[in-house]
Amino acid sequence: MMNLSMWLKPEEVLLKNALKLWVTEKSNDYFVLQRRRGYGEDSGGLTGLLVGTLDTVLDSTAKVAPFRIIHQTPDSQVYWNIACGASLEEISQHWDWLQQNITRTLSVFDSGEDITSFVQGKIRGLIAEEGTSASDEEDPERFREAVLRFERLFGLPQREKLVTYFSCSYWRGRVPNQGWIYLSTNFLCFYSYMLGNEVKLVYPWDEVSRLERTSSVLLAESIRVCVRGEDHFFSMLLRLQQTYVIMQQLADYAIVRFFDKETFNAEHPLANPLHITQRALEIHARNQSFRAFFRLPQEENLCEVYESFLWVPFCHVNTLGKICVSENYLCFASQDGSQCHLIIPLWEVRILQIFLQTAKKSVIETALEKKKCLVWSCQTTIVVLLLCVFVARELCVFLRFGILSDLPPPSAESVGQQEAPSISSVIRNCVLKERMKEQSWQIHFAEYGRGTGMFCTKKTRDLIVRGVPETLRGELWMLFSGAVHDMASHPGYYGRLLEECMGSSSLACDEIERDLHRSLPEHPAFQSDTGISALRRVLTAYAHRNPKIGYCQAMNILTSVLLLYAKEEEAFWLLVAVCERMLPDYFNRRIIGALVDQAVFEELIREHLTQLTEHMTDLSFFSSVSLSWFLTLFISVLPIESAVNVVDCFFYDGIKAILQLGLAVLDYNMDNLLCCHDDAEAVTVLNRFFDSVTNKDSPLPVTVQHASATANDKSIQKVDISNLIKEAYEKYGDIRTEEVENMRKRNKLYVIQTLEDTTKQNVLRVVAQDVKFNAAQLDELYMLFKVSLCVSVSKGLCSPALQNHDPSLPYLDQYQLDQSQFSSLFNLLQPWTTHTHARSLARSAFRLLDENGDGLVNFKEFICGLAVYKSDVFCPSGRAKVDLQEYLKQWQEDLQRREENIKDLPRINQVQFIGLTKTLYGVFHGDEEEESLYRAVARVTSLLLRMEEVGRKLQESSPQKMPQNTPTSTAQPETSPTLPTSPETETLAEGEGDQPDSPVSQQETAPSHSDITPTSTSRPSTPTSSPTGTSSPVLDTPTDTPSSPSTLRDGDWSFSFEQILASLLNEPSVVRFFERAIDTDSLIAHARKNQLKDAH
Repeated sequence: MMNLSMWLKPEEVLLKNALKLWVTEKSNDYFVLQRRRGYGEDSGGLTGLLVGTLDTVLDSTAKVAPFRIIHQTPDSQVYWNIACGASLEEISQHWDWLQQNITRTLSVFDSGEDITSFVQGKIRGLIAEEGTSASDEEDPERFREAVLRFERLFGLPQREKLVTYFSCSYWRGRVPNQGWIYLSTNFLCFYSYMLGNEVKLVYPWDEVSRLERTSSVLLAESIRVCVRGEDHFFSMLLRLQQTYVIMQQLADYAIVRFFDKETFNAEHPLANPLHITQRALEIHARNQSFRAFFRLPQEENLCEVYESFLWVPFCHVNTLGKICVSENYLCFASQDGSQCHLIIPLWEVRILQIFLQTAKKSVIETALEKKKCLVWSCQTTIVVLLLCVFVARELCVFLRFGILSDLPPPSAESVGQQEAPSISSVIRNCVLKERMKEQSWQIHFAEYGRGTGMFCTKKTRDLIVRGVPETLRGELWMLFSGAVHDMASHPGYYGRLLEECMGSSSLACDEIERDLHRSLPEHPAFQSDTGISALRRVLTAYAHRNPKIGYCQAMNILTSVLLLYAKEEEAFWLLVAVCERMLPDYFNRRIIGALVDQAVFEELIREHLTQLTEHMTDLSFFSSVSLSWFLTLFISVLPIESAVNVVDCFFYDGIKAILQLGLAVLDYNMDNLLCCHDDAEAVTVLNRFFDSVTNKDSPLPVTVQHASATANDKSIQKVDISNLIKEAYEKYGDIRTEEVENMRKRNKLYVIQTLEDTTKQNVLRVVAQDVKFNAAQLDELYMLFKVSLCVSVSKGLCSPALQNHDPSLPYLDQYQLDQSQFSSLFNLLQPWTTHTHARSLARSAFRLLDENGDGLVNFKEFICGLAVYKSDVFCPSGRAKVDLQEYLKQWQEDLQRREENIKDLPRINQVQFIGLTKTLYGVFHGDEEEESLYRAVARVTSLLLRMEEVGRKLQESSPQKMPQNTPTSTAQPETSPTLPTSPETETLAEGEGDQPDSPVSQQETAPSHSDITPTSTSRPSTPTSSPTGTSSPVLDTPTDTPSSPSTLRDGDWSFSFEQILASLLNEPSVVRFFERAIDTDSLIAHARKNQLKDAH
């Protein structure tokens, strides 16, 4: 008999003769849950005894599970066995899953065969997915098969790594398509083939703007993915939450790596895409959650987690929770609603006693410094782990500090303190209420502990909400923010930073100096050199520590407040905790973190303040007005004596406290805001409210407290900050930190994609003025341009100049392609069939477009190169016949007008001319007029050589009779400069044998290098017969080009661009070829389809 319920490969069963052996427990239109007779309530009957005897006599391989689920094909007597189980509870889990995910969706199908086909496909997918529950390391053969299938189906770059795959349904309209979703490092892919209908999706993660779990009437629960404004829904996932978390991690990782390199850490454990696996993602997510919850240093990694009971001395009960062990800390978090958590640095453990109660349970007693003892009851497995970790820490501490007993306690009073004078000396002695607060905290310390190892409970939060005493504020900020752990694990780090950065000069230092005297200028602490110098040192040290952030506005205001209550080194570590852990991505050029939290704030407004949402359809106003709230933690809008109470709550509860207070502010002013007619009135209402906020319990002197504009206005009702914070916790305290973090992750994709869309719109607006592509084409070309860069970044093939995306650059220069990336994209978009000289043509085009010579081409330069395909280059529009002389004259005048914006074209030498001829042959190869085009090239070549020969003979026969106004210079025939031989011309010369065979006749075949090399000295062309047969001077470009130092050797010859152009314009087949209409949309579609394949 089976021990667990399981899905079965669908097998057809007939119920006509089986009804006596099975009893129906539940049924609906599509599924039936049955129990085998002999099990359950009727097991004592004759039929039950008979069936039970049969099952007992049969050998184990023929035994039948007592419960099963069968699928009924509508309007048919055919049933399919799809699941079985050993108990009703087990099989009911499968039944419930079918009810929630399958049953309600089957009504969209038109026929019973379609329903059965869908159910069979779904069940087979679930069976396969259960087989993939093991990691690829445990079942490498199955995963290798999936990788091969992934590579065959989607044709992505070879370096693309498949992370995991799941069975699911993709909804196209109202009909689900059962298939497999493949999640790789850079792409989300889906494939389905059912009932002759193939569905294949490939979307880069960097194009995902929304990723969230949703539910509807038709879909019980699904994952919504928004790409380029289009929604895609994936449902019927066996492990939906696991799939969603992995998708969220991959999307966030790709977004940060491609577009937000200010915060991308090159030393990140997942920085190398080849190291990303499902297990690595799960470990990384677990470590992140562990560090965020307990506010531990970034170096800490979670080793093990076990359920445990902790004896809580202040309430004399055992509290159920989990023990989390890392390399340096032992942490505990309750799970019984008591909100109790504890952090124990292992270096503080002095005694570890283990009392073994049973084979599976043990009691651990840990004695800490200051005679604190803790008693744990947990699994025996963790005892061995704790003992090993403790011994390792003992050895490490002994080697690091010498004698273990001489270790100083890492409390805020003694760890890493400097001798610098405290800025808080301006604060006077506490008043009576302040002393009462201090007494309450002393009682709390006596009962719950003090410093590291203190129990944090609901009572701790209640004391925080009431306000922290001035004398304890620095200590508690260090403790609750986790900065105390950072400072303890990095002794002497701040001093070394100061030695390295003091005296250095940088942009960040200049910005710091500019803002020093703007930081709380009304406070006496910053009206002297002592406070200003301390502020300068802390900000400069942090800019040196984290050059990606450097210095940003609002950091000076925050650091000023930190220095009021903490010593200098402590203020530095508090700043580190805020910028790198508690407010991630806030302090950079694009303030992405603040924008994300504003989006979270908008969501909370819609959820909790529906009346305000109905009145103001556009909530973007609150995003703009609340930006300073988040960046400065309300310090910039509230009086300093009130703002510090907000900072107290922030260090204990994180961004959740700021969101709660923001909701409370709007709720308090609800009636006034509903009466506002525009944004200006709303801003006035909020500003008057903030001016009315006071702190009645503040012990700060009157000279320090903020004097608001409404201080003497008795008509305005004062609001006490303690009451406002208390109201925020009472009304919105049910907002969970985990919920806020999920909302942050969900909105980060949207915020970054919105910024990217803004960049794109600005770029396209500038480029559209100079090209003839329409808006849709420009949009598609921009996406192709960006994908080329992203693919190179994902493969690690990007040039160093492109690896550091700087959003402070102009929009056009934020994304650029190097020569390799340009060549790949250029060849995909060029309108001619692939030819042997495509690479050299792309290199030449790149050098022509790279006007500043930095080896990079931005989108405008790239699109201007492509615009040649859509321009009337060879014939002015509306003319049936070309007047070559007038056209060349007009071209020359145009060159003179735009001489600052166009490159001079030097004369082309013989090797380059041969390469040009070969390139033309390659371009014309495969065209329907290929033969006539080859003949035209041959005629042009012969004509140019005859023109050169005639011009040289005329110049040799009458060298002294040359007109002085001849466009070509004759004074220095031996030194006419030309382009030096470039790498592409060498390639062209070497590839002579690769050109297509020309079908032209022997007399018209283009001469070879030896055939066309004259024996006499080259001279520039003189007035001679034009291609039209009339005598006219041949226009030439200036030949005295300083950038071309090489000179023509004896026996060399050269042509000007005008000579070549005039000769080509005289050939109707060539003119028709280059004037042929180009289907830009088809080229773009071709490039989009083959771009990823071309990246192999």
